[in-house]
Formats: sequence, structure tokens, C-alpha cells
Amino acid sequence: MLNRPCHGLIAAPFLPMQADASIDWPALERYMDWLAGQKPAGIAMNMDASEVIALTEEEQEQVIRTCLGVLKGRVPFLSGIVAGSTRAAAAKAERYARMGVDGFPVFPPFPTFSGAPVPGEMIYRYHKAIADAARLPIICFQFPKGWGPDYTPEILRRVTEIPEVAAIKEASFDVAQTLSTIEVAAGLPRPIGVLTGSDTFIFEAMMMGCNGALIGFAGGFTAELVAMNEGVQGGDIANARAIWQKLGPIARFCWRPPIRDFRPRMKEVLRLQGLFPQAAVREPQLGVDEAERAEIRRLMLANGLLP
Repeated sequence: MLNRPCHGLIAAPFLPMQADASIDWPALERYMDWLAGQKPAGIAMNMDASEVIALTEEEQEQVIRTCLGVLKGRVPFLSGIVAGSTRAAAAKAERYARMGVDGFPVFPPFPTFSGAPVPGEMIYRYHKAIADAARLPIICFQFPKGWGPDYTPEILRRVTEIPEVAAIKEASFDVAQTLSTIEVAAGLPRPIGVLTGSDTFIFEAMMMGCNGALIGFAGGFTAELVAMNEGVQGGDIANARAIWQKLGPIARFCWRPPIRDFRPRMKEVLRLQGLFPQAAVREPQLGVDEAERAEIRRLMLANGLLP
């Protein structure tokens, strides 16, 4: 179970697929078993990294069943809540809770939450309905500016009145926004965790004061990022910095614009690591081209991340 404030390194893994873009279920089982052995604080599927928008409702539920069947309680398991209405989100959360998940990163309902400003009461009531339906920990989701609602200090204070809100995934990719969120979260009557979701500066965000990460990049370098977070939180900054000096170039390459292409880029990383049989994605997403494939391999070799 995730407590408030939630902290640690939560992996948001990718989803292995066959060449025809169907889910590779045996590969997913092997991948989940490997991830559990890396000792993250949690694993979150049905997220952006695992192509949740491209999955049917039935596939999302089968992902949950498959992962829970492999993990068997070894690692807290979370599922993203993606829905277009409050009623649908609450119903999904209640259903997933009965299936055995341990909590929910909550995506804003698009397009309703697109465009600024989004009324704080709208954001509060959306999360409150999910909390009331499932009574499990919730992680709010700060997207880059213009992608979703901005969690201003006032809105963050309001939403965190909900007891189930354990953390915010701070994925603004903006230093000033990150610092503001950390300051507000720490000053709450009952603080919440701030988990960075900004893959291009994970180490730096932890140094700013994030309590950990909920991050797609941990789908491939899980144990290393667990150790990096422990180094930052425990004061072994030199070791943490050394880890990031190896990993940072890969993260910055995979999450460079256009950011949507982080999925096929990271699947190529996972293929090179031997964790995925292939780097297939589901259309309309396209795979990497030969130039990107070669550069990913070069960066991994240059940083000692391949034999």
C-alpha cells in the first residue's frame, strides 16, 4: 500500500507488442517479473508510457490481471485512470479496486481539462469522486503547460484536502513549476509526496526536493534509478550524480521533441537490453528510423549500458 506522503521510485513501464501491434502477453509477464526484482516502490501500468490511449477497455483490464498475476503482491501495483467523464472515471476506479490494484495515477479528462485556467472546483470534484468510489491512494498528474490543468498553489491545496491524495506526479518539465509544487506540498497541514515525472532532469528534480519519481524512464533502468533516488535522499550525492551521468544522455535523447516519440525510442532501448523481443508500437504511433536506432545504440555503448 502507498502511504501519504508517497515517496520512492515508481516505474511506469512500457507495453511489449508483437509486430502486428497486438500485446505480447508472455513478454509482459517476463517483464513484470524482472521489474519486481529491481525493487521499485511501485509499478504503474495503463499510463502514457504503456500506450493506454491506444488500448481498449478490455485490454486495460487484461493488463491489470496479467500484471497482478505475476507480481503476487511483491510490489504495489497502480493503474492509471483515463476517462472522459467523472462518472466513468469513478466507475473505472471502483472496478479496478475490486480487481486488486493498490492506487491510481489520475489523468485529467480531455478535452474538458484542456486550456487554462481550469476551475479548481472542477479538479477537486473529479478527484473526490474517484476517491469516494475506490478509497485507495490517488496520485494527481501535473502535465506540461498547455497540456492539462496547472496545479496552482491554491488548486493543489484544495485537491489535497482529499485524504486519499498521496502525491502529485510533477511532469511539467518546468523547473519553476517543479519548485513551486515542492514548496506548496511541503507546507500542507498533511504533506503529500512530489514525484518527478520530468524524464529529462530526474536527478536534478530529486535534488530540488522531489521525494522520488513516477517515471517512464524507470521502465528500463529501474534498479539504477532506485539507487539514484536512495543516494539523493540518503545524502550520497556523488554516487547518485554518477548514475545520472550515465543515464541522462539516454533520457534526454528519448524525451527530446517530438516528445510523443519517447515510446518507440524507449522500446528500442528495452530491445537492446534484452527485455523486449521487438520495439513494436500501436499505430498511429510510428517506430524509430534507422538513424535513431543507431544513435540509441551508440549512446548506450558510450555510457557503458550495453555489453
